Amino acid sequence: MNVITGIIAAPNARVVIAVARFNHLINDNLLDGAVDSLTRIGQVKEKNITVVWVPGAYELPLAVSALADSKKYDAVVALGTVIRGDTSHFDFVAGECSAGLAAIAVRTTLPVVFGVLTTDSLEQAIERAGTKVGNKGAEAALSALEMINVLQAIKI
Repeated sequence: MNVITGIIAAPNARVVIAVARFNHLINDNLLDGAVDSLTRIGQVKEKNITVVWVPGAYELPLAVSALADSKKYDAVVALGTVIRGDTSHFDFVAGECSAGLAAIAVRTTLPVVFGVLTTDSLEQAIERAGTKVGNKGAEAALSALEMINVLQAIKI
């Protein structure tokens, strides 16, 4: 039986992190967690990490598509936060962001990792950005590295 599993270490990986500026207080923590995981656990060299800021989560798919099409990177990590409000705005932004990022991953066969928090409250977002529930930015970065290695193993 052949089994392909990904490892985390990817010292030569070129990773780009696209981050939404809206809700930056949360997203800054997601970014810190992602960079820490890439360098400390994944052993990625800092010179191989690029950070791109965009206005909000809705703009992430366009930026990620351009980054993926550039063929400069082995993976893209998309980070942002969408907090539910009193209107249906949340559903449109979160849904379009998620669907757009998934479509890019399938189209390009590049790891595009969804590190966008979709929460009901600011408190939930804070919990997922480095307090009670861990740091979802760190988890997204590790998923990106694992997927780089899985896809490389599939191609061999």
